[in-house]
Amino acid sequence: MRLLIATRNAHKLSEIRKILAPAEVQLLSLDDVEGLPDELPEDGDTFAANALQKAREAHAKTGLLTCADDSGLEVDALGGRPGVFSKRFSPEGTDPANNRHLLHLLGERTDRAARYRCVLALVGDGVEKIVDGRCEGHIGHDERGHHGFGYDPLFCPADAPGRTMAELSPEEKNAISHRGRAFLNLLPHLRALREGSQSSTPSRSRTV
Repeated sequence: MRLLIATRNAHKLSEIRKILAPAEVQLLSLDDVEGLPDELPEDGDTFAANALQKAREAHAKTGLLTCADDSGLEVDALGGRPGVFSKRFSPEGTDPANNRHLLHLLGERTDRAARYRCVLALVGDGVEKIVDGRCEGHIGHDERGHHGFGYDPLFCPADAPGRTMAELSPEEKNAISHRGRAFLNLLPHLRALREGSQSSTPSRSRTV
């Protein structure tokens, strides 16, 4: 069974390949399919709206069973920001700039509770599923660690006391991360599809 993951992010795709290994599906990225735009639309105001928008668009253009995610960081002291704007929180929109901006906004505040959230949308012919996952924690005062990406050097997960997400091995991160938990929730749906309840290779799929 082939599954299109609606991303061009190599770090994210690597994580997903490890998490979905038990599903025994062939994963494709947007870079593996011809004729798709550089960026899929995601102008919704919630993670679920963005994930569905991207998955529907990619499925409509390829005919492939498609999974799209929208993920981000919610910081309680900032009213849930950056939220859906996590990738473009700073004017530069890069990971280092976003982290600097977050630290600047929080300053010396002690209320630094935060969570990573991930919402997945699975869209195919006659298929539309939404699952999610979250990882609770807090924002540290400085960046630590060299693994992961995004806000990982600042995010201290409650399930790994004393360490940031960037200090965890890929296996440790996948076991507790928002994305890992969301994709684990997706596994039963993929297994059901693989067993034949839905076709995952429509005739209008493009050559990849």
